[in-house]
Amino acid sequence: MIVSTKLHIPHVRKSLVSRPRLILKLNEGMEAKLTLVSAQAGYGKTTVLSEWVKQCNSLVAWVSLDKQDNDWIQFWGYVTASIQEREPGFGLAVHSLLELGPSPSVEPAITELLNELNRFPRELVIILDDYHVIELPTIQQSMIHLLEHLPPHIHLYIASRTDLAIPTARLLAKGELHQIMMQDLRFQLDEGLVFFRETTDLGLTQEQVTQLFQQTEGWISGLQLAAISLKRSGDIAETIQQFSGHQHHISDYLLQEVFRHQSEQTRTFLLETSILSRMNSSLCQAVTGQRNGQAQLERLEQINLFIVPLDDHRNWYRYHHLLSDFLQQQLFRTDPDRWVQVHVNAALGLENQGLDIEAVEHYLEGKQVHDAVRLIERNLHNLVQTKSVVLIRWVSALPENSFAEKPMIELFYISVLLGVGEWKPAFQRVEQATIRFQALEKRVTDVEWKQAMGNIYFFQAITSYLQKDLERTSEYFALVERYMPEGSFFQTVGRNRYQGYDSSDDLLAHINDLHAADVFLLKWITVWRNKQQYPFLGFLCASYSKLLYEWNQLEEAESYTAMVLGRKDMRPFARIMMQISISASRIQQAKGNPIQASELLVQLKLQIDSPDNELFMLRIEAEQACLSLRQGSLQEAMDWLQRCGLAHTDEVSLSRVAEYLTLARVLVASERMNEALYLLERLNSLFDKEDRLRDRIQVNILQSITLQRSGQTEAALHQLEKVLHLAEPEGYIRSFLDEGPVMAELLSVYGKRQQGSELREAPLVSSNYVKQLLQAMQLMIQEVSQDEQSRKEILTDQETKVLLLIAGGLTNKEIASNLNITGETVKFHIRNVYRKLGANNRVQALQRAKELMILD
Repeated sequence: MIVSTKLHIPHVRKSLVSRPRLILKLNEGMEAKLTLVSAQAGYGKTTVLSEWVKQCNSLVAWVSLDKQDNDWIQFWGYVTASIQEREPGFGLAVHSLLELGPSPSVEPAITELLNELNRFPRELVIILDDYHVIELPTIQQSMIHLLEHLPPHIHLYIASRTDLAIPTARLLAKGELHQIMMQDLRFQLDEGLVFFRETTDLGLTQEQVTQLFQQTEGWISGLQLAAISLKRSGDIAETIQQFSGHQHHISDYLLQEVFRHQSEQTRTFLLETSILSRMNSSLCQAVTGQRNGQAQLERLEQINLFIVPLDDHRNWYRYHHLLSDFLQQQLFRTDPDRWVQVHVNAALGLENQGLDIEAVEHYLEGKQVHDAVRLIERNLHNLVQTKSVVLIRWVSALPENSFAEKPMIELFYISVLLGVGEWKPAFQRVEQATIRFQALEKRVTDVEWKQAMGNIYFFQAITSYLQKDLERTSEYFALVERYMPEGSFFQTVGRNRYQGYDSSDDLLAHINDLHAADVFLLKWITVWRNKQQYPFLGFLCASYSKLLYEWNQLEEAESYTAMVLGRKDMRPFARIMMQISISASRIQQAKGNPIQASELLVQLKLQIDSPDNELFMLRIEAEQACLSLRQGSLQEAMDWLQRCGLAHTDEVSLSRVAEYLTLARVLVASERMNEALYLLERLNSLFDKEDRLRDRIQVNILQSITLQRSGQTEAALHQLEKVLHLAEPEGYIRSFLDEGPVMAELLSVYGKRQQGSELREAPLVSSNYVKQLLQAMQLMIQEVSQDEQSRKEILTDQETKVLLLIAGGLTNKEIASNLNITGETVKFHIRNVYRKLGANNRVQALQRAKELMILD
């Protein structure tokens, strides 16, 4: 939920000292991408930015950050919402992408945000206040990418107590970073004189102001605190002499003085409300029990007591960080019991206002574990989807016994850990939870216990799979069948959400032993094939079809894709449909049915119904580009290259493997060999590190092809031998066949050299494996040749003439006139052409005719 007050530009007091030098310096930031306003608390960063916004001619989006925003989804959600607040309709596509969370590579949400900013119709300033609360590395990585690609009419202003945790040297060198530091924010002496003359009635002499100025070194909050303290001083000269030391000593002394002179009621109000990150009158009443909360807030503002209104209606406020930090320390140190109680009061008040997430924080501080668990349980689904980092922090802070009888919290927590890649702690919690759940048998109903056990055995199976132990995975699946034959709810989570390179979706991406995978897959497909709403069946069928495809058993592979494509209950699972349709498309292409191969991908794009539609489209379009290359349509692949947004220099990660492999193929086809080799080398390192044998084999094959096409035959043969050595034990065939004539030539040369022992005395690869691949390659080439010849001979002379006229763009009526036949006869010939070429329309017929070289 977006808190609207955090998007409001803070109110500026009319009695401010004018600071034209600083305003001018802020104006200069409009020539840079990033303006960093950096200084410790109390230097007026928020105030001067608010004042500058009043005279800024550009549109300004503002976010007041707090520690709750140290969450990837929430942070970027607020950034997007702040712009949406000023430009309705902005970022609608970004919000759905944000729910996917961060990834090791460039997040689609940030890419979409940049795309929308690029289209933004006017100059825009984005101000992020209190950025120092943001510590999450994934946010910093996203920020780096955003700054690298920020359009020139978008300017980012960041206010922070600390230096940024992102590298800025490059921005500085390119003139894209503008810095406003502590020395810039300090009051100059003339500004200090104006401050005491215009905003106080103390009547200080210039010498006294100068002395104060020297003691505080122009620190604005120090001067403000001094002014408040001096109002109550009986001896101004003596009091001024006492202002000395470092800033934190001065602030503690002055705040203590100011606090001491407030009434008892005001002191109590300040201490108890200091725990609130923002407050209104009802929250203040809930925390303090005082009914005059609004009057207290307004009075504090009137006496300039470091309180900041968050909206123009004076409904919401927050304390200046200096004051809130001081008051919280006072309360915690002097009355720890009251510290706990006011947190409980705050939690109750926030919960009553529907602010459950903020309430949990206070329940935890107030040691009300039961209530914290209650709210976590109530908001589990939302927390898993949008605040996974917060959920992990909370559950980690809770005592183990606090949710021992709340299996769903434990299970959701485990699912979050697995989802964010925290495998080791997930494995540990699964083991611990299994023991705890077993002990629940006598304390919960039989149905609840079996559900808990079925789900935890489901996670035992998943963790065993992630550890590449298929035997244990199978054992745990058998236990899931025993306790929960209808299947775990968790296998349906995220059914239509894009998860990138997800090991659970594509088993062959994770398991290196294809023979073990064969046994495992066939067993569980047989067990589950008649179950409804059982998505694991779809994933396993997709994986098994890919395995059979790799072994060149095309008919059998096709039967497993057909099993899933024919089931209505699988269609809502976008991830399954993508996996199965891509596999089916490759099978049809290998069988010599290119039209059907293309149509499967076209239909897939139409079937996807997901908030992450754009991400699915990126993956499918990469597959279409790869298919275009196999069908000889280089231009279509080149068109994809222009719009895909990928580059060979990108940081590669598992989340977009298929797209980067396609990129490498298109680069090779475009004769950009060095770029392709650079990308392939980094992909190979990634797959080696992640122990992904199948992907290493595909990359190594492509490397050998690229070297061969570059004229580096010796290097190509060396690379080929390495990949053959990796592939032979698992029986890889199709990965070689799909590379066509270039691979056939390379294998032939390797085979001849192997026979002559020119490569090595004891070859790494058996000659039988090389012969098997060459025979399969020759058979495939013969079948393709026969198919093309038979297709050519199928069309009659008249049908060929009709096809040529279609290629010329003539209508049916014009074809009839040209050939001196009736319109019905033209339709008859066109239907025959479609049937014989396996096409459904003119475009497909022409495409197929070009592939078969019927049309030159």
